[in-house]
Amino acid sequence: MHPHPVAVVTGASSGIGAASARALSDAGYHVVLGARRADKLAEVASAVGGTAVALDVTDQASVDAFVARVREDLGRCDVLVNNAGGALGADSVAEANLDDWQWMYDVNVLGTVRVTQALLPLLIGSGDGQVITIGSVAAREAYEGGAGYNAAKFGVAALSRVLRIELLGQPVRVCEIDPGMVETEFSLVRFKGDAQKAAAVYDGVTPLSAEDVAETVRWVATRPAHVNIDQILMLARDQSSAKVVHRQA
Repeated sequence: MHPHPVAVVTGASSGIGAASARALSDAGYHVVLGARRADKLAEVASAVGGTAVALDVTDQASVDAFVARVREDLGRCDVLVNNAGGALGADSVAEANLDDWQWMYDVNVLGTVRVTQALLPLLIGSGDGQVITIGSVAAREAYEGGAGYNAAKFGVAALSRVLRIELLGQPVRVCEIDPGMVETEFSLVRFKGDAQKAAAVYDGVTPLSAEDVAETVRWVATRPAHVNIDQILMLARDQSSAKVVHRQA
């Protein structure tokens, strides 16, 4: 068994995942980083002294192989950060692209279930495990053009809350962190590579950074064992809800 507590972070090749890996490493965790982009993943893992393992949360065989590596190589998992996720498109319900909806459900909801289910025995066995899931303001508030992402993140929120109830009495804490606007590759993915459209999301606003969210992950992970931070909604000062944003001229 690894001598240091072990944190697993999904979607760890960039953005909030990579920043969370750095923050948890700084807090004394050995971090196992999972993501599809092996080259970027290896760079981040090398920088934080962690272990990079290829992971596609939409593929059960990939999840099984990933968890087998954690179990065999490290023998423990103390913290799981379910960060893999994302949005595709901003279509109305009337014009919904069901392929986009399917991807959002698969990666955000089923991906979170797959990884959590597979790692729960190790988390329980740690004697003080934590599941920290990165949700979104979209998990709390429906908005025009958000239906597919809203549906997926509302699902993630329900999953997180049910897990909290079902694990009562077990030595595992469950937290949902719901950020608003965070400047990462999120909008570039959502708008399918349209850099101009992605940049416009943040015009005139100082959004949250990946590091802001990662610091929150680190704080939650390092609370005493009897403290469960159930939910956190974090927004930029200039954002009061999903679609209400103050922009400087």
